Amino acid sequence: MRKIFARVLALGLCILMALPCVTAKADSTQKYLALGADLSTTDKKKVLDLLGVDDIGEYQVVKITNQEEHKYLDSYLSKSVIGSRALSSVTVEQTSDGSGVNVSTENISFCTSGMYRNALVTAGVENADVKVAGPFKISGTAALVGVMKAYEEMTGKKISQKSKDAANDELVTTGEVAKNIGSDDAEKLIADVKQKVAEGNLTSSSDIKNAINESAKDLNINLSDTDRQKIQDLMDKISDLDLNVNKLKEQAKDIYDQLGGSQGILDKISSWLRTVIHWLSSLFS
Repeated sequence: MRKIFARVLALGLCILMALPCVTAKADSTQKYLALGADLSTTDKKKVLDLLGVDDIGEYQVVKITNQEEHKYLDSYLSKSVIGSRALSSVTVEQTSDGSGVNVSTENISFCTSGMYRNALVTAGVENADVKVAGPFKISGTAALVGVMKAYEEMTGKKISQKSKDAANDELVTTGEVAKNIGSDDAEKLIADVKQKVAEGNLTSSSDIKNAINESAKDLNINLSDTDRQKIQDLMDKISDLDLNVNKLKEQAKDIYDQLGGSQGILDKISSWLRTVIHWLSSLFS
């Protein structure tokens, strides 16, 4: 009887010890709202309406300051473009495994939803619904800072400075290249080259240059030397990150589905092997 009692007591203690973990897990579903610190009362109301926030009490609120915007973006944009007020605002909500990163935008003129999504995947963001809005038409480049800040608060996972820097660089570079080749082609091109770099563990400038040329050819995109160099500089930085190819495809599934005709290195090897096997089997038959 004493042994049974001891076992029951031990089981009860285990359950009690596990309870805080259950609570912590429930907290991870908390929705987050990152607001530009310089929004006026009127602008704040407009942004909340655009983001679909009816009750701000349902959200954990963090602020994005103009100082933070300059900290992460000064290397890529002029101070005049970033401005002196933090206005971009975002909501971030964690979703179930396998749902990927999904982004929608309102009043954002420079960055498309695809640009945000691809940059966030580079930063290591997983399974999240993100909405970005400005009180009026703004570039939206600083919103990425707010998403990453909210994501860190929500998950308790720190995004490395190296990953943040690469993500901000990717967002700006994609936007600049898009001016010349269009947003859709820019998103596909950057994603395809990034996949090649991650799959092949490419680190040398010559290998990355070849990957850029191959992707541009596969996607029938004409690149200027200036844009080619911008992508080269970005990929030199991305090659230093520990990116998981499967995670890239999982978190931004639709963009990689569109790249079905532009195969990655492993896909090409697999296709070549199938061709060889088919040829050998026809020989012996």
